[in-house]
Amino acid sequence: MATSADVALLLLRLVLGLTMAAHGLNKFIGGGRIPGTARWFESIGMKYGKFAALTAAITEIAAGLALAVGLFTPIAAAGFVALMAVAVWTVHRSNGFFVLTNGWEYNLVLAAGAVVVAMLGPGYLSADHQIFGHCWQKGWSGLWISLGLGLAGAIGQLVLFYRRPAPSAATGE
Repeated sequence: MATSADVALLLLRLVLGLTMAAHGLNKFIGGGRIPGTARWFESIGMKYGKFAALTAAITEIAAGLALAVGLFTPIAAAGFVALMAVAVWTVHRSNGFFVLTNGWEYNLVLAAGAVVVAMLGPGYLSADHQIFGHCWQKGWSGLWISLGLGLAGAIGQLVLFYRRPAPSAATGE
């Protein structure tokens, strides 16, 4: 039977997960779509812009929906950590903390929220609980899976695909 904590976890999972999924979907249907996202990714130093844009969009949708329904929750949270770590490194780290200056606070909240859900477990009202009869890999293992796998994924992506962009002629940076 669901407790208030289960409902609170459901609410948190839905807000975090659907926010991330919407962010990924926007890469397909919003503004410049995948070609525009690919050009922007290349401008910030990501090689193979179309591949990076598709990978990011699909990962955002998959990780977001998986967290929202509570399926393989620590792995979904790892997706959040990887995505947000890459976003911070490539875009937000030099802009300070606050989102108003294009800083990294929003990225931190999404990643930390997902890791907290991985540690607490997704609750009774989740696919993990309904499929496995319990919250799959929560607690310390949820932390290490979400954080370790997420950071490893981010580092791997950055090593393989990120190159510091060339200085802009207009700014000399």
